[in-house]
Amino acid sequence: MALAPRLEMRQGQSLVMTPQLQQAIKLLQLSNIELASFVEQELEKNPLLDRDERAEIPDLAGESAERERADSANTDTNADMGGDSSSADTTASASGDAMAEPDPAPVSLDDASPATEIDSGFEDMYPEDTGSDRSGTEADATPAALGGSDWSSSAGGSGGGVGGDSELDLESRLTRDLTLHEHLTEQLDVAIFDPAKRMIGRFLIDCVDDAGYLRFDDLEDGVDGLNDIASRLGSPRKDVDEVLTVMRGFEPTGVMARSLKECMALQLAEMDHLDPAMQCFLDNLELVARRDLNQLCKVCGVDEEDIRDMIEEVRSLDPRPGLTFGGEAAAPVVPDVFVRSAQGGGWTVELNTETLPRVLVNQQYYATVSGATQKKDDKLYLSDCLQSANWLVKSLDQRARTILKVSREIVRQQDGFFAHGISHLRPLNLKTIADAIEMHESTVSRVTSNKFMATSRGVFELKYFFTSAISATDGGDAHSAEAVRHRIRELVDAESPAKILSDDKIVEILKLSGIDIARRTVAKYREAMHIPSSVERRRAKRLSA
Repeated sequence: MALAPRLEMRQGQSLVMTPQLQQAIKLLQLSNIELASFVEQELEKNPLLDRDERAEIPDLAGESAERERADSANTDTNADMGGDSSSADTTASASGDAMAEPDPAPVSLDDASPATEIDSGFEDMYPEDTGSDRSGTEADATPAALGGSDWSSSAGGSGGGVGGDSELDLESRLTRDLTLHEHLTEQLDVAIFDPAKRMIGRFLIDCVDDAGYLRFDDLEDGVDGLNDIASRLGSPRKDVDEVLTVMRGFEPTGVMARSLKECMALQLAEMDHLDPAMQCFLDNLELVARRDLNQLCKVCGVDEEDIRDMIEEVRSLDPRPGLTFGGEAAAPVVPDVFVRSAQGGGWTVELNTETLPRVLVNQQYYATVSGATQKKDDKLYLSDCLQSANWLVKSLDQRARTILKVSREIVRQQDGFFAHGISHLRPLNLKTIADAIEMHESTVSRVTSNKFMATSRGVFELKYFFTSAISATDGGDAHSAEAVRHRIRELVDAESPAKILSDDKIVEILKLSGIDIARRTVAKYREAMHIPSSVERRRAKRLSA
């Protein structure tokens, strides 16, 4: 057969991930902190994006016909006040209800915008007219990710504006807790005057973690690290040891230790309680963890009563002395969704508008600049900025709608948990939620990552509600693995010192409750919850008696 070039036409189908769709998928899996950082970067580099600082939350789901007529009647008034007449229809709205019967007048969010387009694009959800042909508008009327009739109804004071009396409160802005490193540096400057030794001390302070321990993870000789420090600083090892000895007398007592044993030894030495028996006790802390009192008595050469006194004395020590000083404050978990009980039964699901960015596309600025631009490259740049801004607004809006829809379905599936607690948690997987709301499992997985739900029972990550199933002994409904773990915890907490439950006994009790579970599964759950074995629990009960 002769080889020759030729032209052929073939028809096929393929999935193309456009940059806009990739951006929408990326935003979907970001946490609220990561999303805020991403939007700030976009605001800095895109001149057509503005931060929306209006008090009202625009209604993305639509309002009733009466509200539309009332808003249209006030259009002239809004124009005289300098407002955007095209955005006069977007006002704050009532919160959404996931379980209760909705009012007949408002259009529900699910009817207005199916969330399945996150997998295929936004062509069906958003029409082609983006409002760019409107003149005299200051900004596009479609803000990003701010609720409509199914969003939170409260928006006052969350616009992010500057000003107010809080900016003049200098005391609250300038005062802070003294850090451990600053406290140690102040003591170093008073205790050591030799510049070379003071340099060694400052290097050692840099190796102290927040708990007050010396960490040499990045040094060559591992746990010790002092030889490497002497080599790096060009100082004799003797000087390093002398400086470390002085600094171990700093407050709080126990800092500059390299292990828990050293930390406790420093505190006991200051109280003059570090006798040979106590030193032997510290050398065998693993026996204390196992509550092996008989072996401790043999090793330390004391009776059981002395061992009990030693344990009580060690318990009074501070294993992390550095934490008494201020450090970097841990960021609190900010929920993305609120779940509240509704009047007449059911549950109200609302998005937390405080975590949702508010951005607008400035169409007026685009029209002004593009009309005065003559260069082709400048026009292309403005066109790209406009397209990027519009897609960002749509992506943020779609992200909010998708999170709300997934959260609603989770609340519907786990209604027993919200009403009665962990014991009524049902088995649930991603496929169940995806099939119910007609979305792909990967989309549900992205939505539930790093998202939190605030309920009357606490704040939970959305992934918490997805648990594996454990079959029932009578062939009935399966039990949630999380509910079974909670049941094991209750059994252990309620056991008496005279009758410690073994894993086999726990299996028997669970099977009487209709839970078909193996002994190895009980042991795995117990270890995951850091519950000691029955032998260790018996020793602990005897020790505390």
